[in-house]
Amino acid sequence: MLPSQVIYSSSRFVPYIVLFVVSKILRSTGLYLSYGVLKTIHVIEFLFVIKVGTALCMLFLQKPFTGDHQLGKQQWGRVVRHAAINCLISLLWLYGLTQCGPLRAILVFEHSDLVVIAGAGALFTSSGSPAKTRGAVFFIIGIISLLLFDHDDTSHQEHPEGSQHHNGISHLFYHFINWMEIADHKGGVVLLFFTLCLHVGFSTAAKKLSVDVGGAKRLQALSSIVSVLLLSPLVLILIFTQTSSVSQWLPNFAPLFVITVFVFVLNYYVESLCSTKLEQCSLARFGAIASFTSAIVLSYFWRYGYAVVNHETREETLVISPEHMLSGGVIFSTAILLLATFTLSSPHSSSRGTFIGYSAAGLPLYQLHSKALLQKSSESVLKVLRNGLRQIVEDSNSRQIFYFLCINLVGYGPVLEASTY
Repeated sequence: MLPSQVIYSSSRFVPYIVLFVVSKILRSTGLYLSYGVLKTIHVIEFLFVIKVGTALCMLFLQKPFTGDHQLGKQQWGRVVRHAAINCLISLLWLYGLTQCGPLRAILVFEHSDLVVIAGAGALFTSSGSPAKTRGAVFFIIGIISLLLFDHDDTSHQEHPEGSQHHNGISHLFYHFINWMEIADHKGGVVLLFFTLCLHVGFSTAAKKLSVDVGGAKRLQALSSIVSVLLLSPLVLILIFTQTSSVSQWLPNFAPLFVITVFVFVLNYYVESLCSTKLEQCSLARFGAIASFTSAIVLSYFWRYGYAVVNHETREETLVISPEHMLSGGVIFSTAILLLATFTLSSPHSSSRGTFIGYSAAGLPLYQLHSKALLQKSSESVLKVLRNGLRQIVEDSNSRQIFYFLCINLVGYGPVLEASTY
């Protein structure tokens, strides 16, 4: 037997799987810490401090300015654009975290790029198999269940005009959710889902840039350094307008350090290492199981404390309050999203049939699989909906029934919203 044909034991990959799972659990812990710190630190300042810590770690580990490969002006411009878009996506992600809590943020945002791309391909193209289409539908159902069946009792008392830490962003966000007539945490779910799509598209487009600048790790290090420079003017504006929370940086130094290591540095390097040792489908599945399970366990035990200051006596009282707790909708959504992850991350079978022998004339005989036949005739969901709407519009009776159904659904929407609350 040739060396390349040796079948290695699966125990060889167990250390990488354990390391990957532990990193995802630590990332979930860091996100719970982030939610608590964001109550006292402005989201822009929080991102600035995190980027400073990440840049220092990667500057020490990667040494991006050494080496023979020097960047030109055009490449530096692309790195600056990469850092600016990354900062925007990170701000949207952090603000979505503040609105719906870490549990729901993990359920919506912590998905592998493979899962999202496979779902989008099944929905918007005709290249996906029926199994992928079912997985994409399950994924959409999991997100929608957080909007319809998740009754989060956490109420946000502060109005955007009275928000201390997110004035401009809160003002725009509250106008959006008032226009959509949805609750705060549901608006956060919508924002995180939109941010997830942006993040996947951004990560896919950045792969070519990582090759041009000398590798993904070097690009990450350079982008972190440039992000610090881009965020510095915004932090100075906050300081000069007296809306800054710089005084809270030092008391939260330990949580900020843990968040930087767990969420941004350790998770990135472990994922980069495991992606070279394990298949992407395995990473997507183990990552979803570890992230979702740890988020649910942490939500059961985690409590947030904040200090209430009595201005007359100058005394501080620590208040412990549970926020964004578990609900039946969250459990249902977790199960559906895990099912969607397993379906969308399943390896694509390229086999069209199995060789079973030869005919009397000496020709090879194959047994075709039913999956291959279904895959050949599969169509995208949008194409099926478009054909169905065309058939409805062409027939007068079907068209009248469809219009009547739409009118009933429009009238039933406010009734459903009122009954929910």
